[in-house]
Amino acid sequence: MKRTVPLILVIPILLSLLPGPLPVAAARPGEASLETAADSKGCAVTLLKNRDYFSALCEKIRDARRQIVLAFFLFRTNGRPNSYPEILLAELGRAARRGVPVTVVLEQDDRSGSTVNRDNRDVAERLKQAGVEIHFDAPKRTTHAKIAVIDRRYCFIGSHNLTASALRYNNELSVLIDSPALADSVLDYIRGLY
Repeated sequence: MKRTVPLILVIPILLSLLPGPLPVAAARPGEASLETAADSKGCAVTLLKNRDYFSALCEKIRDARRQIVLAFFLFRTNGRPNSYPEILLAELGRAARRGVPVTVVLEQDDRSGSTVNRDNRDVAERLKQAGVEIHFDAPKRTTHAKIAVIDRRYCFIGSHNLTASALRYNNELSVLIDSPALADSVLDYIRGLY
């Protein structure tokens, strides 16, 4: 049986690495209702509710120039070109083709016939064909993380899996943290998963 480290325990540890209190800034009229907080050293945290996550992640992937690293419990596509996971898969492939190193770490477990294994392996094969570096975690330990680090600066951490239900329909909550120092710590954590 795999051991699971709940994400709820990881987020406070990561947030404790941020310097000082972060006051929340309200969105301006006509802008998206994203809530953003910033400290005096330039670290910013944006709350990503439900569908906000997808658009923010796509934007950062499209703008990436240095590196994209993702670690997810589940990345499930459905073959529909306009579905959110298919769009993300295509964006990751485009980033790799324009020369941005893209690495994806996915969950695998030791149960044969697992739908998580099947879905993640299907996506992994498609990502490999697009030039993305793929890793799987150790089969005896569950990686339940949902993390993306872009350009060693932007950290997406929260509850969103890369599935149609999580990205489009579920009540999900994640944060986007703009912090190079935190990004380095999160990248170290991700490297320890495989």
